[in-house]
Order: sequence, then C-alpha cells, then structure tokens
Amino acid sequence: MFRTLTLGLLGATALAGAALAQGTGTITVYTSQPTDQMDAVVKAFNADHPEITVEVFRSGTTELMSKLQAEFAAGQTPADVMLIADAVAMTQMKNDDRLFAYDDAATDGVPAALIDPDHTFFGTKLLTTGIIYNTDKVTTPPTSWKDLEAPEAAAQTIMPSPLYSGAAVIHVGTMVQQPGLGWEYYETLADNGAVAGQGNGTVLEAVARGEKSYGMIVDYMAMNAKKDGSPVDFVFPEEGVSTITQPVAILKDSDNIEAAKVFVDWQLGRAAQEQSVAQGYFPILEGVAQPEGYPDPKTLTIMEADPAVMLKEDQSMKEEFSDLFGG
Repeated sequence: MFRTLTLGLLGATALAGAALAQGTGTITVYTSQPTDQMDAVVKAFNADHPEITVEVFRSGTTELMSKLQAEFAAGQTPADVMLIADAVAMTQMKNDDRLFAYDDAATDGVPAALIDPDHTFFGTKLLTTGIIYNTDKVTTPPTSWKDLEAPEAAAQTIMPSPLYSGAAVIHVGTMVQQPGLGWEYYETLADNGAVAGQGNGTVLEAVARGEKSYGMIVDYMAMNAKKDGSPVDFVFPEEGVSTITQPVAILKDSDNIEAAKVFVDWQLGRAAQEQSVAQGYFPILEGVAQPEGYPDPKTLTIMEADPAVMLKEDQSMKEEFSDLFGG
C-alpha cells in the first residue's frame, strides 16, 4: 500500500514536471501596464495558450520594484515575468543577476536596439512622452518643451513623478541630459508653479477635466483619450521625445520558466503587436503599422540619453525631483 502510494505520488510529480517542461501551469506577471489593457492582454494570450494560467500584480514601476526588493530580501517572490515601463530598472535587475537569459527568444523582426545584448529583457512596444493639452482651454497649441516654461503655462502644467512612474524615470532621466534643458528646465517649471502627480493617469485626468491645461504624458494615453472624445490633443515637441520600450523579462528564480518563455515569445509576436496597436502603442515588429492618426515613427526626433548614466544617477535624480516637486 505504502509503495503503491509512493509510486503514485512519484508519477504525479513526473507528470507535473513534464507539463511545466512543455509550458503549462501558472505564471505570475508583475506589470505597470494599465489594468484594463493587461486584462485584454491576458485574454488574448489565453486565446492562443489556454494551457497557461496568468496571474497579474499591477502597480507603478517604482512600487513594483520596491515590492520585488522586499520579496528578494525575504528570500522568495511569486513573480515569474516582469513587464514594466522602465529599461533602467530592468538593467538594474540584470546587474543584480535576477533575470533569466532567454537566448532562443522569438526576436525575428524585432529591432536589435530593443533587445538586451545578453537576452535578459526585450522591448515589446514603443512609447514616447510628449505634451498633452486641453483643447477647450488652449487656443495656441505648444510646439516645444520650452513653451511650458512661461509662468502662465507652467502654473497650468502637471507631470508624472519618477517616484511612482517608470515612464517618468526615463523621461526625466532623458530630459536632464539634453543641452538647453537639463535640471534648469525643471527648476524653471517648479519656480513657475508646475506640479507633479503620481503616474501618467493622474496627468490625463487633470488635463481632460480642465484642472490643468498642459501635461507631460505618454502618447497612447492622450491619443486614446482624444479618440474617445476627451477635449485633449497631443504634441510631439520639436526638440524631440523620450522613448520607452516596455521591456519584458523572465525572473531567474521563476518556478515555471517554460511557461514564462511562451508568454515572452507571444509578447514579441504578431498577435501581441497587433493588439498593442489597437491599444494605441507604436509596434516594434516589422510589418505592423502604427495606430491610425499616429506619425510614422521614422519621422520622430528621439532625444538620446545614456542609460548607464540614468542607472548611476537614478537615486539622486529622484531626490532632486522630490526636492523640486515634493513626493
């Protein structure tokens, strides 16, 4: 009886192991992507892969990273996959040896610039940060970042905070490296009354409601709101835009690496890219067109910034931003 039971348990364990090896079971995704969009992502993924259950924990990138660090310190995290808006945070995770090197990821058609050289994380879409404005309150649309410096404009400007938003980490980290902008730009905004909210969602709400006239925001939120009838429009400033790629990565200590691989490959494939376009993102896969009404990405001016500098100065950047805008 005991031997039979033992063999049965061993058999069940073997079957479970075989299932995981084939990419089934459950994975937990930590993400900063908006909840409604992530719900749609999981639904579409499960239409292609019903054999994998996806559990999601969603928060701002900074809060996600704090949660992860606490879990690492405790010795374990339930996270299998990270999908966040901050390549700097991903680079730190890589440097801390927390990410799995997925050498055989399905990267055909994905620009090499979006792929970590060691294949520990992969860009899944292209987002830019520009200026949203309320069309009921603004008669002359801004064309430049510096248009927000004037006292009457700055007092009506809101921005996301890098203390909460991964996209804001990239944006502020990029802006302060630009000649003619730098920290002097943010000091001027603060002196003239600009404020910081939390994430990009707080910026959208404030501008769409008319509480503020201008905001710094990721493109898709503004463009989707405009499409849905909100009195807003979006500007790609003439100096250029910062960019984020919403990288995806597998945690090295995941207990379901094979299913996590399936999720990563799906994120880089056509089905996910076409869904990204429907959600208002620039795609990263060759042959998939940008959303209707968006400019060709090749026509955009991209502000260059050194990610190594961003990583080195991440904490000091957040402290300086907090000194200017609170938080």
